[in-house]
Amino acid sequence: MRVTWSAGPQLSFRLDPEDEITGKASDEHPIKLAINSCTIGGVPEDAHPDLYAVAAWTVVAPWTRRRITFDRAISAELAEALHDGWGIEAGPVGAERRRPGARLAISYSGGADSVAAATMYPQAPFVHFRRVNHPRVPNRWPHYRSDVLAELAARTGRELSVVTSDLEYTLAEPRPGYPEHHAVAAGALLLADRLDLGGLGFGYEMGSRWLGGGRYLWRFTPDNPMWAPHGRWGRLFAAAGVHIVLPVGGVSEAVTMRLALGSPLREQVRWCLRGTGGPCRVCGKCLYKELIQAAVERRPLDTPVTRDSPVARKWLKKPPYGGQEMIQYGLARVPGIEDTVFGPVLDHFDVTEESTSWLEHCYPPALGEIPERWRAEAASFVEANVGLMTEDEVRRVETWGT
Repeated sequence: MRVTWSAGPQLSFRLDPEDEITGKASDEHPIKLAINSCTIGGVPEDAHPDLYAVAAWTVVAPWTRRRITFDRAISAELAEALHDGWGIEAGPVGAERRRPGARLAISYSGGADSVAAATMYPQAPFVHFRRVNHPRVPNRWPHYRSDVLAELAARTGRELSVVTSDLEYTLAEPRPGYPEHHAVAAGALLLADRLDLGGLGFGYEMGSRWLGGGRYLWRFTPDNPMWAPHGRWGRLFAAAGVHIVLPVGGVSEAVTMRLALGSPLREQVRWCLRGTGGPCRVCGKCLYKELIQAAVERRPLDTPVTRDSPVARKWLKKPPYGGQEMIQYGLARVPGIEDTVFGPVLDHFDVTEESTSWLEHCYPPALGEIPERWRAEAASFVEANVGLMTEDEVRRVETWGT
């Protein structure tokens, strides 16, 4: 793989003979390359070469097989992280390593998990990624309202940098999206010098960090390849002086929902990418989040989705499900759940409020993964607003999926 950055900045890449246009992201999801260029706007053009290298790698990693050649020298430490993590030979080598900055920023999407992370660090600036159309690739997702999300981010009153990019159009299949989950951070990486960043906070919660995520594993995953600080992505970001930080990595989506709805940013919370004046209420994500919100608020489910709706089909199949721990949490707490679209799911689980109470507390090792500079603030917040798991609850996490 050969990578070039030009004015814009625009990323262009050319595959080597051993590279392929089909590949897999770090969570094993298959993807296919559509186009070999993208732009990232709202960022300076004089970032450290290691930051350019990691930003590029978040885009090209799935299609790179043996080596990557950048258009500027990178540090030996970054080359080592690429080799140790992916077996990739990277170069040329010759730059001094970038030292971490002093600040933590939040990669801010506006969803409940992201808002909860932002609430834990009220002084942290936001970096918001906004998808824009590609000049040569048709938009196959016209319902995706990135403009609405950007407008809501601007209303938060927080220090905000909006990054615009068409990098999601590099995917031909399955649809426009991030080649790697970490590509959402490409703009934040290029802003790291300007913002003096030493860490970037993401809204990934316990299900994503410790319980395997939603689409590739459903078991306890302490060595999660995407989000563990000792995993290959964690080591790569650290080598570039921008540590991956998961402020809510030890709590469930029930907790992030509660924190988000109780935060000063409540009016800006939006997890649906389809609605304009509010969530569309009929997509799969709206249904899932409505279950969680109804459980947190101890009220009946409020949704127009019926068992005949296409988005309900996966809940009529046998488990496992993505986000299964939260389905169980909702089944145990939503009044009248047996008469809703989730009614048939009750046949697969025997759950109670007591058996799912572990999802209301924080898994302690997650706090230990936060870099020391920002750990005390997170721990203090958790102590005051969430509470730590008991030994029995910790075992529930660590035996999940067995």
